[in-house]
Amino acid sequence: MANGFAEVGGAKFYYEVAGAGRPLVLVHAGITDRRMWDDQFHVFARYYRVIRYQRRGSAATGAPAGAYSQHQDLYHLLESLGIERAFFVGCSQGGKTAIDFTLEHPEKTGALILVASALSGFTFAGQMPRQWQELELADAAGDTERVNELEMQIWVDGPHRAPEQVGLGVRERVREMNYIALTKSVSLGAERQLEPTAADRLGEIQAPTQIIVGDLDTPQTLATADFLAERIRGSRKVVMSGTAHLPNMERPEEFNRHVLTFLSGHD
Repeated sequence: MANGFAEVGGAKFYYEVAGAGRPLVLVHAGITDRRMWDDQFHVFARYYRVIRYQRRGSAATGAPAGAYSQHQDLYHLLESLGIERAFFVGCSQGGKTAIDFTLEHPEKTGALILVASALSGFTFAGQMPRQWQELELADAAGDTERVNELEMQIWVDGPHRAPEQVGLGVRERVREMNYIALTKSVSLGAERQLEPTAADRLGEIQAPTQIIVGDLDTPQTLATADFLAERIRGSRKVVMSGTAHLPNMERPEEFNRHVLTFLSGHD
């Protein structure tokens, strides 16, 4: 495994690379860091050149305050590593980044795997999680521990499980990553959003696309997955039973099988 920092426009992005072959880029969720892919990184590296990195704002990546774009960060990172074209796996906000990147640079995406993905411009008409108001109050009060716990309830547990029903130590692994994000993240300026937003442009995506979602995830995430599957031509949706927002951490072997099977058809 190789690692290092790529300097892009005044920002320093920490990355790790393992394996050989076609590039496969893993883009982490907002409540985690690159370690959310620990159960995928070396497994996928048996078949691909796998790159995982810390998105802007995380503790291991230094960035100056000011306007920024996560998908352009990804573009410049790949440029610095000499990667012309890659497969992408993005989870949650990382999925949003991968979608925006693909719309801006379609020639650089060989395949797209979207896990519990967010989507710029998507409007959800349903109710927010029951913890949302308390989360906003805890955030305003600077109660980081409570914010972290409420985010665990929303995203890791999901609306249908108690904390003790989440296995494999997943909850504590995510709690540690999210606590670092909440307490040691780099201050950022405003994020420049894709215009027009991705929700209005999904018909432009021509890369083979797989959508993975856990059946215990939030209603908003499930609705987003349906929206993506309906509007990305030829996409394939996989529902992983018994998982919420991070199915790759809850059922890594099953997740890895879905991803590798899909990619093997597009090598």
